Amino acid sequence: MTRNSSDPCEQLTARVCGPRPLLDPRSSIARADLVEIGLSSTVAAGRYVAPLPMQVVVPRSAMRKSGAADAVAVSELLFGEGFDLYDSEGCWGFGRSTADHYTGWVLLSAVSEPGLPPSHRIAARRAPVFAGPDIKAAVVAELPFHSRFAATMSGRFAALETGGYVHLAHVEPIDTRAIQPIAAARLFTGAPYVWGGRSPDGVDCSGLVQMALAACGIAAPRDSDQQLAALGTAVPFGERTAGDLIFFPGHVGMLADGDRLFHANAHWMSTVEEPLADVIARLEATGIAAPVTGVRRL
Repeated sequence: MTRNSSDPCEQLTARVCGPRPLLDPRSSIARADLVEIGLSSTVAAGRYVAPLPMQVVVPRSAMRKSGAADAVAVSELLFGEGFDLYDSEGCWGFGRSTADHYTGWVLLSAVSEPGLPPSHRIAARRAPVFAGPDIKAAVVAELPFHSRFAATMSGRFAALETGGYVHLAHVEPIDTRAIQPIAAARLFTGAPYVWGGRSPDGVDCSGLVQMALAACGIAAPRDSDQQLAALGTAVPFGERTAGDLIFFPGHVGMLADGDRLFHANAHWMSTVEEPLADVIARLEATGIAAPVTGVRRL
């Protein structure tokens, strides 16, 4: 973010902190020209910046690798999620999602100053937002699964702090937990495969797992390699069962039962359930001798 040296959120310094540690750029704000202030004791930099808290105010917004509309999407932000802003260039802002600590660039028009803490979330695949508390009222937006918001009750509707009404059939309190991740995952059945996606309008393999677990109150990292390292406990492949996560090179899915995999995948360009053996056979046909890299039980 362009700021002058009098900004209390930024410190300009020439301190030397020793060798730069190895940091994952997917989660750490440590560019050559800018370092998050939380790393000031370990990372040498000429410019340290504190985050400016923001909140997503559009149904969904891609996080991109750079500040350009044609840049590769690395993830996605959903309505009501937090975004810590560290820098801006033109109409783009660079920062980190507070939901999963993933970094990227977003359109500044997609975020605004935070409102009240969220009290509810969308429990349906997607939910219409009505202009008034009436199912015949104009639909002004649609919010995807797991969007979150502050709301007060108005008859059969939740009145959003930001405006509009969502029917209570599509809403649940923010602390409600799904019984099983696979049940939440099935809300994404048929969702198109979209690299970086996290919603039923488009999702990738790790985004599907992340959102299904989020519905159960389980925080998960964004990417499949991070999920393999952080989630659950390792299980031998021969002892797999329903609900286990199965990892492959650059891919992850969830077992619907011991022999069927539910996953978002580029082969079908969709979110489907299919025999695990078919997935393994496809990968072996590409020359991968040992396709399964891990089984994790939550």
